[in-house]
Amino acid sequence: MSTQKTVRQQADVVEENELRLDQEKAEQVVEALNTELANAYVLYHQLKKHHWVVEGAEFLPLHKFLEEAYEHVEEGADVIAERAQALGGVPVSGPSNQEARATVEFEGEDVYDVRTMFQNDLEMYGDIIESMRDSIELAENLGDYATAEILREILVTLEDDGHHFEHYLEDDTLVLEEATK
Repeated sequence: MSTQKTVRQQADVVEENELRLDQEKAEQVVEALNTELANAYVLYHQLKKHHWVVEGAEFLPLHKFLEEAYEHVEEGADVIAERAQALGGVPVSGPSNQEARATVEFEGEDVYDVRTMFQNDLEMYGDIIESMRDSIELAENLGDYATAEILREILVTLEDDGHHFEHYLEDDTLVLEEATK
């Protein structure tokens, strides 16, 4: 642990920013960004868990797909955190703070069958996509067009990955029924 005793910026304080976004507006955008960041890390941990525990006849492609999906989420989370900091805020970073701030809920520590895990993931993607759209609208309405654009780029990836989960959940498969029992 650091021996530094001076707090340079309190976590819940948004300071003036060099991007010339009014501080009251920046506070609202940072609040939304921290919610999106928290949601991203809840999703990240759930996808990572599924990557670790997935098994069955389609193990390897699902294992790789989940790895790509959580990497996409982590990349987006990093961009969101950096934007919050650029606007004078402090990105929510502690696991307990992320969990408390998130509007989505981790499915828990239990291991489920692949279809249930993927349904849980798809549901969380849907919730995050809706939240992200709201944050984009907020940023637009406050005149923070750059944040809106940044979130749009992340949203495209989220929707693409969510759509892939949807494909995996379709009922058509080359795997024989006896291989899934």
